[in-house]
Amino acid sequence: METFVYKPKGVCSTEMRFQLDGDVISGLEVINGCNGNLKGISALVKGRTIDEVIGCLDGIKCGFKQTSCPDQMAQALKAYKAQ
Repeated sequence: METFVYKPKGVCSTEMRFQLDGDVISGLEVINGCNGNLKGISALVKGRTIDEVIGCLDGIKCGFKQTSCPDQMAQALKAYKAQ
């Protein structure tokens, strides 16, 4: 089990803490942001692979912003894979 911490950019959330078991997300905690929505997204990504989550969330925008918390989750997972 590994923890990966990411500081999102351009959104209300300030930190994303991924619990990873190989390439599977076993947990996700998001600090700040839209509490209910982020808890829901965290529950939905649990048990899915990194690539599956990137495929679902990459490119989602929030209103007029160029990104969103879900998009930042995808960016975090891309950063994790690139290290």
